[in-house]
Amino acid sequence: MRTRSTSGFVARRRGVITVLIGVLVSMFLWAPPASAHGTIVSPATRAYQCWQTWGSQHTNPAMQQQDPMCWQAFQANADTMWNWMSALRDGLGGNFQGSTPDGQLCSNALSRNNSLNTPGPWRTTSVGSNFTMKLLDQASHGADYFRVYVSKNGFDPTTQRLGWGNLDFITQTGRYAPARDISFNVQTSGYRGHHIVFTIWQASHLDQTYMWCSDVNFG
Repeated sequence: MRTRSTSGFVARRRGVITVLIGVLVSMFLWAPPASAHGTIVSPATRAYQCWQTWGSQHTNPAMQQQDPMCWQAFQANADTMWNWMSALRDGLGGNFQGSTPDGQLCSNALSRNNSLNTPGPWRTTSVGSNFTMKLLDQASHGADYFRVYVSKNGFDPTTQRLGWGNLDFITQTGRYAPARDISFNVQTSGYRGHHIVFTIWQASHLDQTYMWCSDVNFG
């Protein structure tokens, strides 16, 4: 027969276990998602532009005619747009070109985002020769630096996949302290029409590398 002291011990033990489970569950529920990172929102990256324009109406059949590049991206993998903030790879050690084959730059060599490499009439953001780039970083990681490139004159984003040989290096920034919003200026010259602005973000908290394509129209 169970004694009163034994019963009390069991009850207290169950109570402690219940409290511990409650704490662990609350930590799980309130922990920030691992995918909470960021992207260039101006000029908008391909995935962000598609999410911003069509996220609330991604089943709208009009997308196929009005924005065929976003339509093909949603058809290939809608998660590319839902997770516009998580196009990262770990541990590249600065070997960006050696780790990223030609034709896979816009997806950061992530197979799930391969639709972003597809040539075509991606919607563009109009910019001048000098423009501001804006990063939205949900987790406020900061940056070791940003590298910015522009596709060369003669490269056609509507028919060609982007390779390293198609890029002009424009600038590399310095460090940025952790912040949700980071802006920096880019100065160019000699570009007209549809080009790709290719950006590398080396985050500060870990060796995490983000690469994106933003379609622009130089006026």
